[in-house]
Amino acid sequence: MNDKTRRFLPLVVTVGQVVIFPYYIIWLKQVSLTFTLFAWFFAAFSFAAAWGYRIFQSKKNKNQSFICLIYLGMGVVYLLIGNIKNLSEVLPYMVLLLQVILGLLQGYFRAWHTEQDTYHLHAVHHYLIVGFAMIAFSFVTIISPVVFITVFGLLLCLCGVWEFIRERKESI
Repeated sequence: MNDKTRRFLPLVVTVGQVVIFPYYIIWLKQVSLTFTLFAWFFAAFSFAAAWGYRIFQSKKNKNQSFICLIYLGMGVVYLLIGNIKNLSEVLPYMVLLLQVILGLLQGYFRAWHTEQDTYHLHAVHHYLIVGFAMIAFSFVTIISPVVFITVFGLLLCLCGVWEFIRERKESI
């Protein structure tokens, strides 16, 4: 595992998911009409994450993970979330669909990440980096959670493109 990209991209994605989570919760609460709907959205996310985890675990060839597509998929979902306009009648259906897609992708990513050699090292660094990042973000005046969500979506898309390029170079 000499490639720094292979070592650090999963850490960046994992830390980013945790750091963005409070902003994501604020956004989800804003688009949920009731607490019940909010809870159902989270249930859909959790079930989809379990499904995504199971999909990866049941793969025969775990070396062919398509992780660049997972990064890109999560990035696109976050970008869509950041650009959703309040379409009152359609919004709950859009959010439910995005919750299921995001849960599926994050569950798959989590299962893939646990199979990596650096996972245990990432777990320690993850907690330290998240702690420092959350302290730093506490000093930032929140313009809107959507700004942070959109920026994270762009970061995930860049990670996906970077991973795709790295995989292409590796296969050549």
